[in-house]
This record gives sequence, structure tokens and C-alpha cells, in this order.
Amino acid sequence: MKNYYIIDFDSTFTQVEALDELVRISLKKHPEREAIYKKIEDLTNAAMEGKLSFRESLSGRVQLLHANEEHLKLLVSRLKKKVSSSFSRNRDFFKKHADEVLIVSGGFKEFITPVVLPYHIKRENIYANTFKFDDKGNIIGYDETNPLSEEGGKVKLLKQLQLQGNIFGIGDGHSDFQLKESGLIQKFYAFTENIARQSILEKADHVTPSFDEFLYVNNLPRAISYPKNRILCLIVGDVPEEAIKVLSKDGFSIRQKPTFEEKYVADVGMLLLGDGEKLDDVQLERAVKLKTIGYLGNSRHKLSHEIATEMGIVVFDDPKQNPRNAQFIPKRMATFINNGDTYLSGNFPSLQLPKVGNAHRLIHIHKNVPGIMAQINQVYARNNINIVGQFLMTNHQIGYAITDVVTEYDPQVLKELKEIEQTIKFRILY
Repeated sequence: MKNYYIIDFDSTFTQVEALDELVRISLKKHPEREAIYKKIEDLTNAAMEGKLSFRESLSGRVQLLHANEEHLKLLVSRLKKKVSSSFSRNRDFFKKHADEVLIVSGGFKEFITPVVLPYHIKRENIYANTFKFDDKGNIIGYDETNPLSEEGGKVKLLKQLQLQGNIFGIGDGHSDFQLKESGLIQKFYAFTENIARQSILEKADHVTPSFDEFLYVNNLPRAISYPKNRILCLIVGDVPEEAIKVLSKDGFSIRQKPTFEEKYVADVGMLLLGDGEKLDDVQLERAVKLKTIGYLGNSRHKLSHEIATEMGIVVFDDPKQNPRNAQFIPKRMATFINNGDTYLSGNFPSLQLPKVGNAHRLIHIHKNVPGIMAQINQVYARNNINIVGQFLMTNHQIGYAITDVVTEYDPQVLKELKEIEQTIKFRILY
């Protein structure tokens, strides 16, 4: 059966609530702006948590706007910069599934349409409210006959549309859950990249911290092979908040602990250590999912670079112990996970990679012995895979090979690459 994807706009497709942003624009010079901002925010949250009917919340917010068409232009410009990161990087998904993606929102077409159209979402698949204006372009109300202006509006709209197929709902609020409650959709995914409402999380079929996660669990095409929210990033010791924010903002699953607790050893994917922390060799050897270590200081006598290298773990540290480098180390860690760069690594060959569109990037870490690259390329040749670009850097211990390929490939290819003798680690980057 055909799949349909019903996606909310505010705090889902975009990082913010658009009406909250609009009032900050329209009342920028108003003497009571802070009090009005708070009223708007409270009305928004009350509706999203199901504590107030949507009609009451919407009417209350529109009355407080004092906005006009010029303010809307400024809002659209702001919203285009506030598209949620995981939606932005998966633009190709919307292009390939333009007929199946619907934006359904209690917001307004005047600002939603210009924001989502560049993502290949069809104009006829955008369902939202519309403002009413006076002859001077001031917002004076909205179309109250639109079902989306009412309590349970999304349910009423879907009943009218009568979509035939599997329907998935993605959103952050009570009106999105109502679609599941009504039986009109198969699954409701609570989207938490921007905000997590506990009352909604408890009712969701699945909590999706990013759009990548939604695509991953449904085995759909996506920009990155593995959702970053599934990569456990452990912060240990005295680490500045600014360093933690770098990794948190990038979407990794953050845990901050005073010590490297035993329960995290088997699952940790990234490890950021404060200066002075030591990493036990036995723990390091058992951290089989660990991809990179960041150390806010000189790590030479604090952890074994040799063991890390043998396990294909990239170490970034700061031998000069510059306190201004608090953000630099986590940024290097994130860039390695996102793009494969090992630039300024303390134990790996240093490699900066170009970003390549419309390609799959495969990373192969192996012991530096003769003939490995020939075996890697034989796998690609046997499977008729076209190589866009290939990069190899080595040191006395390892070879670090990155291959960008353009074609779809059989999963057997990945199995063959992993089984090459002397392989240490292999992963699909995107």
C-alpha cells in the first residue's frame, strides 16, 4: 500500500513556533512586549499539551499579534533559517516522495508555504490556516471555516481527505497525537529535536529525536546512514559547558558522568574526557563501538594511543593544553563522525575530506599491510560500482581509506568489505 507522511510545521519542520516569532517581530518596539510574548507562549504550550482547545489558543494568539504583511515577510526570512537540521539535510527524501508528503499544521499558509516549497513539497499538499487582512495589510483575523482552526482540526481534515494507504504522523503536540487516537494513522512519532513535551511522549508509538531516526526505523532513504541520536556520546570529568553544547547541538545522545561507568563501556560511540582523566586499557579494549575520543589536554600518558589505533578509534587532543580550545576538540570529533575527517588527530593519518553530494561515503580502516587497497577495489569492481572519489592515508600501523560511490549497491558489498582480512573497522558514513 502507498505510504503517506503527515508532518507538522511549528517546532517540527522548523525549530520554533512561528506565531511566537511573529509577535516578537511585530511588537519589537511595544512597551509591554515581554508580557505579551509570555501570554502568546503560554497559549501555545497549553494547546500543544492538550490543556486548552486549539480554537481558544489560536484566537487568543491572533488577537495579540498586531502584525501585518511586512512583518510576515520578515518572519518568512527568519523561518527559512530555522528549518530543523534533520529535515534540512534530508531534502532529497522530500524530492523523491513529493506525492506522499503532506504538511498539516494549525499555523498559517502565508508563512508555511514559502518555507516548505524549496523542499520540493507540493503546494497542494500544504494544509494550514489562512489569515484575514484589512485594506492596509494588517492581520485582523483568520478563516474560521477552515477545519484546522478548530479543536481536532487535523482529524477533521484527514477524514475529508480519505487517504488510502499507510499513514504516519510526525509532530510535537497534542493535535498530532489526536490523529493516532482517532485511528486515522498507523503510527504517531513524537518529534523531539526541538522540544519534548512529556505528556505527548507518553502517548507516542515512537519517540524520534530527529527526522533521520524516523527514516532509519522505517528503512527509508536518508542523508546519513545512522541517526546521530543513536550514537552515545559520554562526557567524563571536568568538561566546559561550551564543549558539551557543541556535541549536543549536533544531535548526539549525551550522557555526562563523573567517571567512565561500566554500564556504558560496551555501547559508547564517542568519549570526551576532561583534562586529567585517565582511561584504563582494559576498558578501552572492551569499548568495541567507540569511534572517537576527545581529550581536553595532552592525552599521551592518560590513554593508550596504540590500543586506540589498533581498534580504529580516532583520538583528538590538545597537547599544548590551550584553554581556548574547549570547543575545538568536540568540533573535530563531530566532523570526524559527520564527514570522516581525521585532521589534527593525535594517532591517525591526518585527512581533510571534501563533502560530496549524491554519493555514498564508505570508510575502511585496516592494518597497514600490502594489498588491502587492491582487495577493496576488487570488491567494487566485481559489483560494478562506480567510484566518484577515493582517498587513502597511512601511517606505520594503519591505512585509512575513504571511497565515495554513486550507485545503489547490494548489501553483500558491505559484507565483503568487512570480511577483507586485516580490516579493523568499516562503516557507511552516508
